[in-house]
Amino acid sequence: MLSSEFSSSEREILLKHFSNVDDSVFAITSPRQVDRGALMSRYSRTDKSMRKIFLDEFAQNENRGEEFYNKVLLEYGDDSVAELGEAQIAIEGLSNIAVKKIEDRRIGLSYLEKSSRYVAWDKKVNGEFKFYRDDAIMGSKFADKYLETCNLDFEVYSRNIQPAIKYMSEKEPIEKQQFRSSSGEEIPYSKLASEDEIKSATRIYNATIRAKALDILRGILPASTLTNVGITGNGRAFEYLLTILYSSGLEEERVLAGKIQRELNTTIKSFVRRADDTHGKALQKYLSDIKNKSSALGKKHLKAKKTRERLTDLVDWEEEKQAERKIISAIFYEQSSGISYRDILKQVKKIKTSERKKIIKTFSSLRSNRRQRPPRAFEMTEYTFDFLTNFGMFRDFHRHRVLTLERQLLAANHGYFRPDEIEQLGMKKEFDDCMYKSKEVWDSMKTEMPEQAQYVVNFAYNYPYFMKLNLREAVHLIELRTVPQGHQDYRKVAQEMFKAIKKVHPNLSNIIKFADMKSYSLERLEAEKRIEEKRKKLG
Repeated sequence: MLSSEFSSSEREILLKHFSNVDDSVFAITSPRQVDRGALMSRYSRTDKSMRKIFLDEFAQNENRGEEFYNKVLLEYGDDSVAELGEAQIAIEGLSNIAVKKIEDRRIGLSYLEKSSRYVAWDKKVNGEFKFYRDDAIMGSKFADKYLETCNLDFEVYSRNIQPAIKYMSEKEPIEKQQFRSSSGEEIPYSKLASEDEIKSATRIYNATIRAKALDILRGILPASTLTNVGITGNGRAFEYLLTILYSSGLEEERVLAGKIQRELNTTIKSFVRRADDTHGKALQKYLSDIKNKSSALGKKHLKAKKTRERLTDLVDWEEEKQAERKIISAIFYEQSSGISYRDILKQVKKIKTSERKKIIKTFSSLRSNRRQRPPRAFEMTEYTFDFLTNFGMFRDFHRHRVLTLERQLLAANHGYFRPDEIEQLGMKKEFDDCMYKSKEVWDSMKTEMPEQAQYVVNFAYNYPYFMKLNLREAVHLIELRTVPQGHQDYRKVAQEMFKAIKKVHPNLSNIIKFADMKSYSLERLEAEKRIEEKRKKLG
């Protein structure tokens, strides 16, 4: 409908709900989320323009959006309309166990979590360190030991922050670092001329040293450490998240579900109402049944083995020749009008090995930086990696969504990782004491309270999980996690992943063009320099 077809009074109404009334492209600015979602859904079921739909069906009925949404969802069962409602919520003071359960959801939700690299956990609130005190634990015979152990972790962590900063500043003094002058040249700190240059370099250096110190110490923190997370997502994803949390064996997660739903009810109530209704409870039971059945069958058919030592293990892949054929066929498909994938694959099988290598090399050479992702054809082959890395490092890998990740309960029986700098700082005994006491409490709790026992396990303890990912996602993960500013723990693991893929797929691995195989002492230095340059440009 053209704007000339709207009366002046209609235009006045529409401008309160749409960004314009004159163009074929416009934003929906209607204040109620449910109206925006219902409008989008109604849009697909009529030949009217959206602004005409609003005038005819919504303008005079404040409840129209909710009524329509309920009709579609409840009567037609069209779950996809729940994606049309969006919300942003913040959750503060939840444990690192609960936040990982929330962040397990891969699609429809985006997260921003408090970082252990930039934020120190040395402050007390009302005289208490910030870690989760589970009611079940606090009411059990394990309470005193649990509190004693978590408090020890925080005391050791807190009192060593300044010594770690001092140690790193002595190991990597500012005088040895290169900084950018006002002319854009990288020069030693001692040759910086102006006061502004010196202030800028000092700010960069101090931020880098502090981040490094906190990286060294983060392994001491227990999984009970309280964090904050912001979540942006659609109603469908939030509804499933709530169902997952309601079915949890941990009281913290069940309580969080109720609080999250209460707050979502203020903005997208219609989109999440099924999380705990009859349908939601049925789904919760189904999820619990899966958990219980897999546990019972696993105990029946599996025997415990000695803990492995290999931290990064490529356990499943396909022959490179077969993978190359599938990828090359997929590359050709889009531009091969009228030819079926079966026929393309049949012809590609006749291509010689040397020619296949040239084709893969061609697409590798097209990439000039890591942000230029390979085409989707490189999703045609997959790798399964079995990991045993410290929990702190897992928290970083856990952010990757385009893959299959399964993990076990956090435990203290797989050994732990101690950074070299801990011994150089002279705090090896303190660090090991924290690990020993945590394992002692975990051992005492694991049989009676296996899920609650996770809270006492330190970030330094090794954690088993596996990831299945395609080559295209492997390119993204490996190149991102080997950048100089990355944490040394996950950089080493990503480097090992690259070596493993290169060993089984020497030709295809050439598409992983920007894997950085070096090691760095001050990981954040170059990144802090870039941040400072952006800060200067912004004045």
